[in-house]
Amino acid sequence: MAKQQYVEYHIVQTVPPANLNRDDQGNPKEAFFGGVRRSRVSSQAWKRATRKEFDRHLPEADQSTRTKQIAKQLSDRLHTRTGVKTEQAQRLAGALLEPLGIKAGRKAGDTAYLLHYGYGQLDRIVDLIADRADDYAAMSDEDLGEAVDLEIADELKIGHPMGVALFGRMVADIPSLNVDAAAQVAHALSTHRVELESDYYTAVDDANESDETGAGMIGNIGFNSATLYRYATIGVHQLVENMGSNEAALDAIRRFGQAFALSMPTGHITSFAHRTRPSLVAVVVRDDQPVNLVSAFEQPVPATDASGAARGVAAESANRLAREYSRSVRQWGDQPVHAAVSHAFEDAPDDHIARAFGDNQPFDAMLDSLDRVLTRTWKS
Repeated sequence: MAKQQYVEYHIVQTVPPANLNRDDQGNPKEAFFGGVRRSRVSSQAWKRATRKEFDRHLPEADQSTRTKQIAKQLSDRLHTRTGVKTEQAQRLAGALLEPLGIKAGRKAGDTAYLLHYGYGQLDRIVDLIADRADDYAAMSDEDLGEAVDLEIADELKIGHPMGVALFGRMVADIPSLNVDAAAQVAHALSTHRVELESDYYTAVDDANESDETGAGMIGNIGFNSATLYRYATIGVHQLVENMGSNEAALDAIRRFGQAFALSMPTGHITSFAHRTRPSLVAVVVRDDQPVNLVSAFEQPVPATDASGAARGVAAESANRLAREYSRSVRQWGDQPVHAAVSHAFEDAPDDHIARAFGDNQPFDAMLDSLDRVLTRTWKS
C-alpha cells in the first residue's frame, strides 16, 4: 500500500464584532449546529485568505491566480516579453489556448469558469514561442493555428505552484487539467451560540452649513462576534504528487500552516478592524485518516460556569478541544504520529491542553517540530 500521511491544523480564534463572510442578504454567514445558531465562515473565504497570505511571501513565478482572464494574462506576458503589439499578442494567446478547448465566457476574452493556474506555468507557455513571436504574428489565422499547435496542456499539468497543489483545480469539461486538492478546509464555526446584530450608522456631510440637519447617508451592517473553531488538513502524499518534490511539499506545509493561522478574510474590514491572532493552534500528524474535532462543540460553550460567574469562552473552547482529542484517541486507539501546540493563554486554563498536545511552544518552534517529524518520513 502506498505511503500516506495527513497533517491537521486545529485553531481556536476569537473575532470581535465583524462581518467576515457575507451571505446573499449581506449578513454574516451562519449555521445551525448542536441545535443552536452559530457564526460560520465558509471554507472558500478562508482558503482564499490563506492563499493570498502565503503568496505574499513567494516570488511571482511561484504564485497562483484563479481567474477567467487567462487569455488576457497570457497576452500581457507575450507583449511584455516579446514586444509584439497588443493586438497581435491577444491573437497569439487565443491561438495558443484554443487547442485546450476551454469554453468561452460571456465577456470577450474570458473563459466560462474560473481557472486556477500558476504564473510560472504561463511563463513556460510564453517560452515555447518567444523566440519566434514576430514570425507567428505575421502569419494568417489558419497558418498560425497550425504553427502553434503545441502541447500547451502539458505546461498546465506539471510544475504546479503551491496554491494549485494545495487547493486543486476542477475543469469539468477537460478532466485532463484537473488537479486533486491536497488540502481540505472546514467551514469555521463558532464554539457557542451567536445572535445576529445590526450596526445602524449615519454619515455626516462635512460640507453642510451649520444650520443644516440630517445625515448625508444612513445604512446598516449585520455583524456578530465569535470564538471560532477552525480546521484544515493536508494529505502529504497528495501534495508530494502534485508538486513533484518532497522538499517542495514540506516547504508548502510549513507555509500553509503559517498562512492558515495568520490569515483573515477581509469582508467589511475597514468598518470593523477585526484582524486577530489565534488563541490556540495545534498540529497533529496521522498515518490513517484526518479527524475534524468539531464534535467538541456540539454542546455550545456557555459564557458562564455552573454558578453563573463569567468565564472565558476561548479558554473553555481550548479545554473542550483538548478533551475531545484525548477522548477520541483513547476511544478509537488511533494514536497520532505527532501532536504539538502553541497557545496564548498566560496561564493554561487547566492541564488538559498539555496532556493532549504537549507543552506550549512558540509558534515557529511548533512548526519546526512538525518539520522534523515530516522530514523523517518524507526525506528524499
